Amino acid sequence: MNKSSKHIIASAIACMIVCIGEFVTIFVFGASYPGYSQLKDTMSALGASASPVSEAISLWWTIMGILLIFFATGFKIAFAGKGKYVNLAALLIMLYGFGEGIGSGSFNADHLANGLATSLIFHDTLGGIGVAAILIFPLLMLKVIAKNEKPVFYRMSQIIFVLGILTILLFLFRYLPNENNFLSVYKGLWQRLFMLNTYVYMITIAVIMMINLKKNDNEN
Repeated sequence: MNKSSKHIIASAIACMIVCIGEFVTIFVFGASYPGYSQLKDTMSALGASASPVSEAISLWWTIMGILLIFFATGFKIAFAGKGKYVNLAALLIMLYGFGEGIGSGSFNADHLANGLATSLIFHDTLGGIGVAAILIFPLLMLKVIAKNEKPVFYRMSQIIFVLGILTILLFLFRYLPNENNFLSVYKGLWQRLFMLNTYVYMITIAVIMMINLKKNDNEN
């Protein structure tokens, strides 16, 4: 097995660690935060200064970001030769890792009584960039993996994009003036559904990378 193959496998495994690990850490750390609700509270609340698990979850998010950036490098190698869209798709993965991972881990989502904390502004801005990047990621994958190559995955990419838009719109309802409406109250649920949608898709891509690698090795 050459160096590139090892890189692809390692990066695919890193992706799976992130996708599974994010769910495990969120629920484990959430259980350690008295009064925290997985359905009603955002994940960012776990990283606020008032959270008893702030340091631990911030460390995990930083590690998560680094692993996703590493995954992007393996992704780029795995789909080399697919044109400029591969580089753009890899960049989107890196932006997600930097924004939602390293950015969230570096800046606490702290709220002030009379305004917004500087750390919260950075947290939300970088996180927003990361979310926007991963939202449009499936659209670029339509160019990376053609319909005639993998028709089921092609359709999956379309569905993942639509579900991503839907869940993020539901999550954004938390900004409505009336914070007691059903959509705003269950902001934690919408955020986790968005995360589930995203990570199922990324795991699928990691598996495709390894399957393609095995197929190429067998042909050679």
